[in-house]
Amino acid sequence: MAAPRVVKTSGGNAAFHNFHNDFGHIADPNERRRLALAEIDKAPFGWYHVRAIMVAGIGFFTDAYDLFAVNMVTSMLGVVFWQNAIHSPGKIPSNADTAIKVATSTGTVIGQVGFGILADIVGRKKMYGLELILIIFATVAQALSAHSPACSIVGVIVFWRVLMGIGIGGDYPLSSIITSEFATTKWRGAMMGSVFAMQGIGQFAAAIVALVVTQAYKSSLETSPSVDKCHGACVASVDKMWRIVIGFGAVPGCIALYYRLTIPETPRYTFDVDRDVIQASSDVEAFKAGESKGHPDEITRAQAKEDDAQQLEVPKASWADFFGWIKKWKNGKVLLGTAGSWFLLDVAFYGLGLNNSIILTQIGYAHGGNVYEIFFNQAVGNLIITCAGAIPGYWVTVATVDTLGRKPIQIVGFVILTAIFIVIGFAYHVLNGKALLALYVLAQFFMNFGPNSTTFIVPGECFPTRYRSSAHGISAASGKIGAIIAQVLIGPLRTRGAKPGSSDSPWLNHVMQIYSVFMFAGIFTSFLIPETKRKTLEQLAGEVEGTPEFDPDNVRARTVEKLKASVPSGEKTA
Repeated sequence: MAAPRVVKTSGGNAAFHNFHNDFGHIADPNERRRLALAEIDKAPFGWYHVRAIMVAGIGFFTDAYDLFAVNMVTSMLGVVFWQNAIHSPGKIPSNADTAIKVATSTGTVIGQVGFGILADIVGRKKMYGLELILIIFATVAQALSAHSPACSIVGVIVFWRVLMGIGIGGDYPLSSIITSEFATTKWRGAMMGSVFAMQGIGQFAAAIVALVVTQAYKSSLETSPSVDKCHGACVASVDKMWRIVIGFGAVPGCIALYYRLTIPETPRYTFDVDRDVIQASSDVEAFKAGESKGHPDEITRAQAKEDDAQQLEVPKASWADFFGWIKKWKNGKVLLGTAGSWFLLDVAFYGLGLNNSIILTQIGYAHGGNVYEIFFNQAVGNLIITCAGAIPGYWVTVATVDTLGRKPIQIVGFVILTAIFIVIGFAYHVLNGKALLALYVLAQFFMNFGPNSTTFIVPGECFPTRYRSSAHGISAASGKIGAIIAQVLIGPLRTRGAKPGSSDSPWLNHVMQIYSVFMFAGIFTSFLIPETKRKTLEQLAGEVEGTPEFDPDNVRARTVEKLKASVPSGEKTA
């Protein structure tokens, strides 16, 4: 029998290799898919990986900046808009403070689920960048918000923060899966962890910007001994300060926008959902060369897509297939583990993180002899907490997640956090300010060198390509539901028993005890997730025959008739 004729396609140069020509002689599209994905999985760590981390990471920098800058912004809003309040003039009411903070989490839930599902239906590339445009627009609009007789400042800010939250929510599944689907298997955890670690840098930047603007308006702020006596130039300065702090959050988003809009579609999506083997093979090299898309011969590509569609063994995405896949316990338990762990973690993470001012008050970093010192100490206190606990925790995870593994880091993290919250909760009244600060910093460290990082990484790895974004979005949304519960139901309990208008938190120790229960429950949900280190995404999806994870239902086996049809009639007789 004559050897098959190899068809070369046009395109390619020294910078952009025509990948299709390497495997043009391979008729089986499944084999071509395997070889192309091996190019990604085994590729040495290079500049294109750094570029992917930076493009995705800037989005998370912006997300964290916008989420945590609100801690300092709400204090400034109280000075500007509540000077004439009957109770606690110069301080934002607790219900308004909660509404502004919960608004972002509410929008985030919508964005995580919505963008997650859409990225699986229409593609990662088509959705990537849209969420950043929404964040930029809503951030600028917040900075320009004002009070009016028809709508209070709280209502206006809540509206824009819901929209901003939708954009932030979309960034979670998109950045996670785009990074994981382009990553090399050996360092996939470190790459995804680096993207998520930009949250710590975002928190740091929020405190730095608040510190800078406070220093810039020092002369005006020093004229007022307290927030309830901030009038004239002092109020005008604080009004400018909160707008600058909020508005700065749009700057890094604008820088990253072009690169997000021009990033190529992930080859795994093009293979498994779009089912275009030739285009996906070419896109592998496009990504490595810094191009936005591969350019194979269109005639060859169109013909191959039609011929290969029925031969691909990966099941075609559909609602029926999704429900059939998720109802199996071996698949459903993984989603339960990722979603449940994220939910339990975020109850404590956001319960603490979005109320840093409460902790700062308890340890003496929220007071001062005048308005300048109050805002200065608040910014410095946030810097101390972020630098001492959050940032080191993120980067220790980056350094160890591909050697220690995701599951051990998550389980040990939950165990240590349980112990820390028990100590804070039951020994709260005998702890001095320094001891409380130390425990709080340790909690921040082991949240980030622990479940806060791994709950982001694992959902981006352990699901099949056709549902990876949706499953990650569902898991992330579960976390934000936990954040909402922390802010709406658990957080307000801290003031139980306090006198009207008082800033005391007599029930804060019991709130910490409640958080310890959630951390303890997280230990058990963590046992439901798989260990994903140094395994390919196809192995984790159960698509590689011969591996412990292999699930024949996740791979559409060729029928006997198709095999028989490929054998010449003479050989059948033999």
